[in-house]
Amino acid sequence: MNITPQMVKSLRDKTGAGMADCKKALTENDGNMDAAIEFLRKKGAASAAKRADREAKEGAIIAKTNGKKAVIVEINSETDFVAKNAQFVEYAKNVADALLASDIKDNDLNELYKVSCGNNTVEQLHNDVLAKFSEKIEIRRFKTVKTEGYVESYIHLGNKLAVLVEVSCPNISENGKALLRDIAMQIAAMNPLYIDKSNVTAETLEKEKQIYIEQAINEGKKMEIAERIALGKTEKYYEEFCLMQQIFVKDSAKKVSDVVKEIANDSNCDNLKIVSFTRFALGGQEK
Repeated sequence: MNITPQMVKSLRDKTGAGMADCKKALTENDGNMDAAIEFLRKKGAASAAKRADREAKEGAIIAKTNGKKAVIVEINSETDFVAKNAQFVEYAKNVADALLASDIKDNDLNELYKVSCGNNTVEQLHNDVLAKFSEKIEIRRFKTVKTEGYVESYIHLGNKLAVLVEVSCPNISENGKALLRDIAMQIAAMNPLYIDKSNVTAETLEKEKQIYIEQAINEGKKMEIAERIALGKTEKYYEEFCLMQQIFVKDSAKKVSDVVKEIANDSNCDNLKIVSFTRFALGGQEK
């Protein structure tokens, strides 16, 4: 059968695959459009093996929530060009939607591939995106947070960083939700290690204190002075790495603990606390 340029263009519009791949798919399937689409999907899955030893360091992180449940997922590509492509981002969002609607264990990729997403499975969507781009594309990690309280999400511009933050109160006011989103932005920007200074272990504190004392002694300070300096720097450690003790980035006159109190007051929830946060940065480790 004669494969016309119009047929090739139509297949490309439907699949996003390259012109040469579209022509080959149509040629090998006698111009049958549906068969050609299936051919390209299978080709995407098959060619993935050839890309397995290549590095995928770019990509997108998507976070979504319905208030009671939230998901965060990192999907990698080889280049930033693909990571910014609208079809790739849409694929990442579809995977997040599938996660939000499912009930699978964190990072259980085999089960995730089986999850339905519209009329397809996640695996079919994955094969489709592999067929569209000649790159290694992989779902690197994902996490789900379920709560009796409320969970907010935040995606930083460019989809390279995202945050989930969970509070104990289920009935958050609209203003409280906006403030909680600000706290999620704080976590994205300031990268805390702990919720509160009470979460810092005595072992960690002692280690930091000894480092500060040694630094002061090396600068010529006497031990008693070095110990006082170390005590002051310990407080600075809390301000740097403990979320509740951090200076609020949107208002330096406040600490995050003050903003949490505002959320509690505005939501009529006296005992509101931050229960957990999850921070995914592209290529990094979960925090």
